[in-house]
Amino acid sequence: MSIDSTWLRCPNCFSALAGVDDRVYGCSSGHRFDRSKYGFLTLLPPRAPRTLGDDRAMLAARDTVLQSGVFDRIADAVVAAASGVHADRPLRVADLGCGTGFYAARLDRALPGTAFLLGDRSPDAVRAAARAVPSGSPVVLDIWQPLPLRDESADVILNVFAPRNPGEFARILRPGGRAIVVVPRADHLGELRSEGTLLDIPPDKAAAVTDQLRVAGFEPASADHVRSRCEVDDALRTKFAAMGPSAHHAAALTGASSSSSAGDHLVVTVSVDVLTFVLPSR
Repeated sequence: MSIDSTWLRCPNCFSALAGVDDRVYGCSSGHRFDRSKYGFLTLLPPRAPRTLGDDRAMLAARDTVLQSGVFDRIADAVVAAASGVHADRPLRVADLGCGTGFYAARLDRALPGTAFLLGDRSPDAVRAAARAVPSGSPVVLDIWQPLPLRDESADVILNVFAPRNPGEFARILRPGGRAIVVVPRADHLGELRSEGTLLDIPPDKAAAVTDQLRVAGFEPASADHVRSRCEVDDALRTKFAAMGPSAHHAAALTGASSSSSAGDHLVVTVSVDVLTFVLPSR
């Protein structure tokens, strides 16, 4: 595993980062950052909030859900959106909020030679994503803060069920590049929400996200509504609540599976918008 320093800038002074030796990266101002024993870099700004992101239990639950195939149609739509992006060199994709690396891995298989920046606030997530995409550059970062990535370093930004930082997305994306953003609709996994297993989704989320990115200079290019119905068993049903933000509110969500008997199968609705935005030439 290696890290491509052409992605990186110092989170302290914003100067370019480069390898000092096999395990240390640094800038001309003297700031130094050691790779972990697992190969990733942690590039958080000074006095960054002490949020930790998803833990191992959440990631393991998410991996179980993703490997079940329930979200495969979302991955197919992401691949289709990225496949329409052209560059005069190997494509560069920044997966921001990469989680387990599931979507980046699907892109890696579909578009061989693509360079990936795998970024997440959770060290466990970045480690998992690096296993999924061994050629990627894994970095622990905070999406809410100024990103430790160079100007115009990405052709594509991938942002699936993750926080967004529109101004920083516009800075790191090359003119003509695309941001692919996946957001849930209000009826996404609605059958589980009606049981009290998951947190509610704000209505018209796609419209709100579109407005946020427009302010930063993005133009909507396409919107693909991905909707499917999938049967899940009781064991898989519990993983949905454990894999995302609802896991942080487990004590309050006491209705989990309360209306169903153990061993029952439930048909759930997968309903998301895959939004593609283009950054016009400056």
